[in-house]
Amino acid sequence: MANSTISERIKAVRKALNISQRDFCNGIYLSHSFYAKIETGTRNPNNRVYELICNKYKVNKNWLITGKGDMFSENPPDVELLQITDIIKELDPIFKDCIIQQIKLMANLHKKCKEEQKPTNRKKKTT
Repeated sequence: MANSTISERIKAVRKALNISQRDFCNGIYLSHSFYAKIETGTRNPNNRVYELICNKYKVNKNWLITGKGDMFSENPPDVELLQITDIIKELDPIFKDCIIQQIKLMANLHKKCKEEQKPTNRKKKTT
């Protein structure tokens, strides 16, 4: 992909993350129309856009700019988790606390269910 354009590489990142243009641009706080122009090559991204993409989606900046190296600087992020985090950040503190408590309750319930499903390795005593 070294010969590809910056717009093709940005689109490749979005496709690798398997998210829509709208979700991708929302994640980096760009308008959909501005982002669409970047992806089609009618608008050139600036350094701010590079930084946003690299920081949010863990993209290797060298690859993004030059096409050399690996696409991601580390494992790709869990996009759904990023989206949930962004939503929670926007909430009033009382709602944020409520959601955090609900998540903790669900995690504990999940843990208990998994423990109950584990097969026991106890040997039956013969008499």
